[in-house]
Amino acid sequence: MSKVKCFSSFTFSYLTRAIMLARTLRQVHPDWELWAMMVDTPPPGVDAATVLADFDQVLYPEQLGLDRFSAWLFKHDIVEACTAVKGRMMSYLLESDADKVVYFDPDIAVFHSLDSVLDRLDDHSVLLTPHQVAPNATFGQVRDNELTSLKYGIYNLGFCAVRNDEVGRSFANWWARQLYSACYDEVENGIFTDQKWCDLVPALFPRVYVERDPGCNVASWNLSTRRISFSDDGVILVNNSPLKFYHYTKINSAGDIMTEKYAGDNVEIMEVWNWYKRAIKKVHVDGIPSGYWKYGRFDNGEKIPKSVRVLFRTRDDLYAAFDDPFSTEGNSYYNWLLREQPELLTKPSRGGFEAI
Repeated sequence: MSKVKCFSSFTFSYLTRAIMLARTLRQVHPDWELWAMMVDTPPPGVDAATVLADFDQVLYPEQLGLDRFSAWLFKHDIVEACTAVKGRMMSYLLESDADKVVYFDPDIAVFHSLDSVLDRLDDHSVLLTPHQVAPNATFGQVRDNELTSLKYGIYNLGFCAVRNDEVGRSFANWWARQLYSACYDEVENGIFTDQKWCDLVPALFPRVYVERDPGCNVASWNLSTRRISFSDDGVILVNNSPLKFYHYTKINSAGDIMTEKYAGDNVEIMEVWNWYKRAIKKVHVDGIPSGYWKYGRFDNGEKIPKSVRVLFRTRDDLYAAFDDPFSTEGNSYYNWLLREQPELLTKPSRGGFEAI
């Protein structure tokens, strides 16, 4: 049997989703080794070992050997940071005794064995899942789906699997380099975090498998061409294929709107969607403030505006000058901003944690 290591990258604000990923995955693949890449530090009073007990191993990004870690991380908002470490974490696990390495976004739930999917890596080195595997019929569907994929990425990098061979390691190392250089939400510049880079993968690397099973990576972006049903023995089917994993993107926000829009008379979709909402409520973890992210604030407690991060990453002189831009003491980036561009700093907020 192949030794499989899988990981997810998240913060404490996404912990309940990550717990559901871990528990659903464990039900179908108890032999897989599950890692948490925690792009965060625990809030005061929260014991990380206890709340992350569903994971076999926990790693923090500063353990990945990233050059000038604090300065580099400061360039990213919460979503950019969680995706920017994925390539290096994949390379890290490929340096171990794993035969295959799998990445899952934390807002995924696993429903059925993935053996048939991972078996593709017996003959291939990289496995990707597209946002769509069937063309849409109406202009409205094309606008919501195909055109959105052209902007944000053909493949959904909420899931990716690699074989531990020369090509798999080469892909992971290439991806890690690109993400270290530019993992930003800048669609206008042709970049969407870690995802747009992988549009290039089938052209740059051999033995890339594009998984077209409709039971994989089911989400609001492909419900227009996928119908969910239940078999007589209770198996959830998608276009008559067992549902492997569902991607609950933007739950309680835009995901609800798009899911309701495309569910139509397929009421089974709403059953699967609402089950997840109930499930994450049941694994609620006390003590984590809403919107908490350790790296969302300067060390004096003030929230870091996105404009401050963008300025830092676009000015080579600033990036070179400040090794720890989170610091507010002495000759710091914070004090430089107060002198040179105070309008970029929002009013100080020390009375709790705001949503980021």
